[in-house]
Amino acid sequence: MSALHKNDRNIVRDLAAQVAEIAALPVQEEKRALWRKLNALQPERPMVMIDQVCWNEMDSDELALRCTNPNCRDYEAFFRRTLYQWKHFPVDMVVEPFVRVPKAIHNTGFGVCVEEATVATDPTNTVVGHKYFNQFQTEDDLEKIQTPRITHDPAETARRIAVAHELFDDLLEVRPWGYDPYLSLWDPISTWMGVENALFALIEKPDYMHRLVGRMTDGYLKMLEQLEEQGLLCQPQSLIHCTGAYTDELPAPGYNPEHPRTKDLWMFGLAQMFSTVSPQMFKEFEVDYAGRICARFGLVYYGCCDPLDGKMNEVRMIPNVRKVSMSPWANQERGAAEIGRDFVFSRKPNPAFLAYDAFDADLVRKDLLETRRICEQYSCPLEFILKDISTVRYQPERLARWGEIAMQVACG
Repeated sequence: MSALHKNDRNIVRDLAAQVAEIAALPVQEEKRALWRKLNALQPERPMVMIDQVCWNEMDSDELALRCTNPNCRDYEAFFRRTLYQWKHFPVDMVVEPFVRVPKAIHNTGFGVCVEEATVATDPTNTVVGHKYFNQFQTEDDLEKIQTPRITHDPAETARRIAVAHELFDDLLEVRPWGYDPYLSLWDPISTWMGVENALFALIEKPDYMHRLVGRMTDGYLKMLEQLEEQGLLCQPQSLIHCTGAYTDELPAPGYNPEHPRTKDLWMFGLAQMFSTVSPQMFKEFEVDYAGRICARFGLVYYGCCDPLDGKMNEVRMIPNVRKVSMSPWANQERGAAEIGRDFVFSRKPNPAFLAYDAFDADLVRKDLLETRRICEQYSCPLEFILKDISTVRYQPERLARWGEIAMQVACG
């Protein structure tokens, strides 16, 4: 290693040592145990997570990158964010005693490139506005959707693992990490057609849309077969869609860490553009297709920003669902009545509360207490997941304050 790279190595190892020290604290296993209880639908208390943070607004020397080597900078950024979150807004996060090293997996995808125009209100923020151009209007356009093909470069994987061992041996376990599936049907379609065009097509050309989503579903299932056959799926996850994934139910019996299967893993599904469609259309175009994918997995987290309080009969038709998202736009009372003890009520508090001109702690507390009251009334296992945080108005202390309030509500 050059002197410059030795300096990078020293920086990363110093950060890794700090992470390892935190990961060894007894509180980490205490938090894992609490997540296991929640995911078993026998919670000790509501759980709290903060994720998808607007890191561009966390202007702190604690986050400033100092490495020059690209590999080192990636690890450095991850460790600095982990340490920053642990210090300022840890809530119920778990710091792991290992580092994940992504395997060199190539996925050809469906062969459709997004055609769009974007606009940004803050050039430092990755959250931008999109205008998508419709690429699916004719029968011939359906032929654009190809079956994903999975290949692996073992030499590159070996190189990455060797670098990780050089950096982290005697500090953190090096864990080769395979493909962690995120297999939304309608998020990609919304970028290929535009949401409005896709919704109109569901009404005007239902047969066409069935063929489109059917091709995608078949492609995803064949992709999963390839990942299983090549031993390229990830090991059981720590997180699923920004929530704790710890459970005694996974991996499934017969698990081989060298050859993980879909049934050893969590999957999450969502159909955000279906927020305003009828339950019947939701079942016809989402549940009947996504259900085929979810049936392969051990457990499923379902939903995101889509309000599902009025579609729980249909959500129940999806195999292996354990957690259901209750977005800021859901009717919590109706959602809790429908969920009861059967699923985790995964509440997404409104991130807009952190974007107002002034942070209103009383408003945040009132909102969280109302959710807890409703879930207690209907005996719902509850988690608070603050995510999609596009801005805190460059006042990162708002995240720390939200976390303090949320933990007081959860533990009160």
